[in-house]
Amino acid sequence: MIHLSLPAALAALLAGIGVYGVLARRNAVLVLIGVELILNAANLLLVTAGSRPGVQLAAGPVLTLFVITIAAAEITVALAIILVMFRRAGHIDLTAVPDLSDEREPAGEGTP
Repeated sequence: MIHLSLPAALAALLAGIGVYGVLARRNAVLVLIGVELILNAANLLLVTAGSRPGVQLAAGPVLTLFVITIAAAEITVALAIILVMFRRAGHIDLTAVPDLSDEREPAGEGTP
């Protein structure tokens, strides 16, 4: 039987790398990868807690399936938003100021 501190340490490492990826990156896809690492750390902790000796219910693995399902839906919506952002702005840099206006100036006319 594996000791429960090893998966907990691995989950802490995954969560730390994920938090660094969310806070330090400017690319939207890399931020999403960081969020997925955090969710995988939570999944690992849920499975570890559910596989302890003496646990009668299998709540950990069942909750992990829910988290995986929600993460799949979240990544689908987020990638769709990133794709629209790339098509519109030409980049996916999260620190750039977005141009949210739908109005375009007619060619040849401008403010003096």
